[in-house]
Amino acid sequence: METIKSKKEFEEVFTGGKRVNHRLVRATVLRYDEGGSEKVAFVAPKRLGNAVYRNRCKRILREAARLSGMPIEGTRIILFATRQTHESTPAEVSVAIESILSRAGIRTEQEQGSSPSKE
Repeated sequence: METIKSKKEFEEVFTGGKRVNHRLVRATVLRYDEGGSEKVAFVAPKRLGNAVYRNRCKRILREAARLSGMPIEGTRIILFATRQTHESTPAEVSVAIESILSRAGIRTEQEQGSSPSKE
């Protein structure tokens, strides 16, 4: 899974993307039509806690993204941890990500039923 690493790419998604919230995870989703590669970023702000706490949140987000079949063609996504992310399992966060993708117009309910995380 390729991640967003440059500040330029991050700001492009953050400023131009659609924001969608869920109690377990927040996301900013940017769709594009031409060129580029599908990328994902995982963010756990300092206000959540110390480095150990934030790193656990990012590990949960990464595994949940894998379960959700990310990266998704034609999109760049930033996933933000919330306080509830830390106490959740990757499977629970994966369901939240599917909900976010549906609300952002990336996936429909039919596609969610056929995603790899629903086997």
